[in-house]
Amino acid sequence: MRVPIRHIAGHLLWSVQGSVWAVYRLQPGPDAHGQVEESVQGTYVPAAVREEQLAKITHLVRSLSGAPRLFGLCAQVDPGEIALKMIEGIEPAGPVSGADGHPWVENVEAALELLDEQEMHRRTLWLAVPLHTESTGLQVSAQWGAVWAQVAPALGLRAAPVSRREVHAYREQAAKVQAALAGGITFRPARAAEIVWMIQHALHRGLPEPLLAESESSGLYGGQLRHDVLRSPSYADLGQVRLQEGGLGAGLDDADAFPGGQQVARPGRAPWWRRQAGSPLARRWLQVESDTGTGYQAQLVLAECPPAVSQSAADLFAQLESLDFPVDYTIDLTLVGAEKARAQVRRKKNELIDQADQYDARPTGMPASLAEAARDLGELDARLSRTGVEVEVQSVTVLTVWGPTPGVCDARARALAALLAGADYRSVRPAGLQEALFALGLPGTVRPGTVREFTQHQVSEDWALSGAFTLAEVGDPSGVFLGIDLDCGTTRPVMINVADAPKVDASASMGIVGDLGAGKSVLQKLIAEAVWARGGCAICIDRTPVREWATFARAAAGSRVQIIDAARAEVSIDPLRMFSGPEGRHYALSYLTLQLGIGPMSTHGEVLHHAVEQTASTDLPSMRRVVEVLEQMAKGQPGRRQDAAATLAGLLHVVADNPLAAMVFDAALPPVRLDASSARDMTVITTAGLKLPPKAAFANPELLHQQPLEALIGRAVLYLIAALARQSAFEDPGRFTAVVLDELYWLTSSAEGTALVHEILHDGRKHGAGLIAGSHDADELGPDRGLMAYRALARTTDRERARRGLEFVGLDPSDDELLRLVTTGLSPVGHKGREGEFLLACPRQNTGRVKAIIPRIARIASSITTTPGPRTPPPAPATADTGGAIGVALSKEHTA
Repeated sequence: MRVPIRHIAGHLLWSVQGSVWAVYRLQPGPDAHGQVEESVQGTYVPAAVREEQLAKITHLVRSLSGAPRLFGLCAQVDPGEIALKMIEGIEPAGPVSGADGHPWVENVEAALELLDEQEMHRRTLWLAVPLHTESTGLQVSAQWGAVWAQVAPALGLRAAPVSRREVHAYREQAAKVQAALAGGITFRPARAAEIVWMIQHALHRGLPEPLLAESESSGLYGGQLRHDVLRSPSYADLGQVRLQEGGLGAGLDDADAFPGGQQVARPGRAPWWRRQAGSPLARRWLQVESDTGTGYQAQLVLAECPPAVSQSAADLFAQLESLDFPVDYTIDLTLVGAEKARAQVRRKKNELIDQADQYDARPTGMPASLAEAARDLGELDARLSRTGVEVEVQSVTVLTVWGPTPGVCDARARALAALLAGADYRSVRPAGLQEALFALGLPGTVRPGTVREFTQHQVSEDWALSGAFTLAEVGDPSGVFLGIDLDCGTTRPVMINVADAPKVDASASMGIVGDLGAGKSVLQKLIAEAVWARGGCAICIDRTPVREWATFARAAAGSRVQIIDAARAEVSIDPLRMFSGPEGRHYALSYLTLQLGIGPMSTHGEVLHHAVEQTASTDLPSMRRVVEVLEQMAKGQPGRRQDAAATLAGLLHVVADNPLAAMVFDAALPPVRLDASSARDMTVITTAGLKLPPKAAFANPELLHQQPLEALIGRAVLYLIAALARQSAFEDPGRFTAVVLDELYWLTSSAEGTALVHEILHDGRKHGAGLIAGSHDADELGPDRGLMAYRALARTTDRERARRGLEFVGLDPSDDELLRLVTTGLSPVGHKGREGEFLLACPRQNTGRVKAIIPRIARIASSITTTPGPRTPPPAPATADTGGAIGVALSKEHTA
């Protein structure tokens, strides 16, 4: 095969056919310095955002001129790339006692085992713009260089060099193109290695291909200016392939997928009808044979587009992602100005008038198609006349599928044709043009004249609706492997990184909404386990009677977990023992005034304040010591202060004798350790047994004082628990802390719980902390739920709650299709294998449908679910050999 590249200078490409192109990467994401980053949309976007994106793409199309070419290529993704993203940014603090290595290695190996041999890809967009110069000398130089490129290989000579003056002239032209593109979607000049990758990708479809991730950081293949001329390395090795249209490999192939239904045998010298290989006209694919193997590609071209299509169904290229195999597309554009396009329309109108006159002389009269054509031309004329900046887009669209065998390739081509036909697009797979259509997908080639018959005519706004310039992603670029993107037919991993959100000035808090059994707790546990395994810590408040979080934490974190059981009182949460200095006195006084229901500025409050201050000044301060000080004050203080001290001491004796308050007043219990950064990675506070006053009681002081003692103790203990969680979360801003609150309605029913949620949401980012909250209704997340950057919506069968959930994740609550998805389409009850489906929105403002996956790790899978009944034995721990190098690397870093 002849390589179309003669020279590459940066993002400029000199073709062997005499043209010069500027190649750009569209929506590239962050660059090497993290300076170019944008929000990549998800599959589901609000109407206002969709209109804004349509306006940007329309502006981009109108800014172009001439004959640019758009490439939508599916870059192959290796599981190792996912593993590297999972360990990116991990900084272990020290060795974990009782463990052989870093705890995150096991998660990485489980992900590698799951993704091994999966067909994964990511969509990339490239724009190639031909450059033109008015200098006659440069035009002659380009043509002479193209002629020499045809002759030089036969003579064993190198391609003709390009002068420095020519390079600078085309760079100036490229700068003008970039200025015209500014204001549309994000782009950057392509690298020389990326341009070469585009050719390598085209030649290795159906085979293992070079990874784009390597080309993104490579400095190879680029030319350099030496002695006033551009010298480039040889690109001849790229063309060491053989192209054969309708070719058959040397091996056997299961031909059930294409006509004939017979086995395709090794080709020989016998005629095709004796070899049972089928007619050459039926073998409409291209065989590409290289040193890495033989792949098969099928090129389809759009032959007819529907004259009218609804805006919601016009995104043809976005619908390609729903197929269970990747599809490349190449769109060769010719942009015609409004005046020239209107002249062509008038000419076509005159031709229709002549045809109508001819049909009038026939007895059958004029066919209906002429009237429809006249109406379409009239509408096109009106739209071109509406504004002078409108352009007509004349496009040739080629869609490419591939496979390791002819049968797989043919079956995929038929599935693609069926998808297009369902959207009223007619496609053809022309025999004899497969190689020409393949060449159109290479950068730097000239459009063959034989494909001009497939040109489609649209105005810029209609063409922009096709979605050719849009990418859909969900999640974060790196972090925790959460699951699979359900809006993509192939395997596309979804990753989130709540711990790194504060580093990019975003909130690390997450809200999860859904019905009972929809998977909220599982998603919270996956995130909490990942936080501690990646070097952070998690604080969980568990209100369930079965203490599910305590069970999960013991299994998942082992010796790195600390359990605080409010009912069993195994440790002390005495504020004077947990906190030192003014913090301890503040929390102690606040707890006591709340527990006793007194005002801090009353006589009782003043006596209590002196008792706390006196106790804090002793060698062993404690809440039990406060009671003793009050008893001493009752004996030695005259008048009202003596009566107040006696009353307070008596009330505290009533509270202290209750088992629910033992965690506060039992001085024999060991105090809770707050140095989570060095002692424990997970702290679980179980509140089973604690009762709270009803929500209505908080608005009525009289009703609040009439509540049972257990409810009043529960409210005051909850205050200390909230103080403990807040202090631990904000202790070390350099280490991320996740505060996990399941079934948030229980906590936000009290003022103390609401204050904790409010403080973490407002101040968590600057302290390196985030809230992971789960609830059955979006309203239960509180009035500050809009500050949550990560939002997930699970199955919600109640339509009103589903509407509030859709509004919470940023989608239209009145959209019937989205409402049907949330109420019946996410994790349907009784459908095995459909558990864990969510609508997920992330800080980059991308929303998509994902399926959370429980890693195949015994310590996690054994206790993460709460489904009652017999449990299925957990799978064996992951032992993927492919993760060995990563595990060794992390272990070395961890023990360094």
